[in-house]
Amino acid sequence: MSEPLILSVETATLSGSVAIARGEQLLAVLSGDPKISHSNTLLADVDRLLGETKISVSDVDLFAVATGPGSFTGLRIGIATVKALSATLDRPSVGIPTLEAVALSGGVSENSVALLPAGRGEVFTQLFSVSGANPVKTLDEPAHVPPARLFERYGHLESVTWCGEGAAVHRELIESSAAGKEWRIAPPDPNLATHVARLAFKRRQFDDPYTLRAIYVRPADAQLKT
Repeated sequence: MSEPLILSVETATLSGSVAIARGEQLLAVLSGDPKISHSNTLLADVDRLLGETKISVSDVDLFAVATGPGSFTGLRIGIATVKALSATLDRPSVGIPTLEAVALSGGVSENSVALLPAGRGEVFTQLFSVSGANPVKTLDEPAHVPPARLFERYGHLESVTWCGEGAAVHRELIESSAAGKEWRIAPPDPNLATHVARLAFKRRQFDDPYTLRAIYVRPADAQLKT
């Protein structure tokens, strides 16, 4: 029996990406343009990637999507697209927390802190353990915090891999707080959809496209103003 063909979508970040994988083998990936809305590019990017790989969308066995946290608008676009494809083609779908994909992108580590910019200078963060067999193990709950509060949560850890775009943005703060500890900042991967696909392949339970939901962690700006 051949490995499942997976189409994965990540629109939680500004650039986003789309990937196609056969099991754990990556076939193709396409990174988006951070200056253009996902609403204008996502379907075109999916169509381009399918064309490059000579794969029909009806051949896809599993649709995967990053469910957040991340850009509210981007998450809605990505999840709505995967819901529509999954429901229309009667294929399973799976939602992958964005921070899990970020942690996986940083490589194997006993303590991986995933960081994504959350606006207003703050970050989304969560602690994981990343290994080979069971790729990502959750060690705490996702949070939305000012960067300085990261060290209240994780400053006691002697060995940490800091992952994601948020780690790159706050490199100086992390390095100044390391105090001789074995802290490493992994280079951010612009193609998180590849890690979404890998995590989707490892899942044994899939989501109903009608109940697939975003993980926001914090309320939207419109809610904050009410």
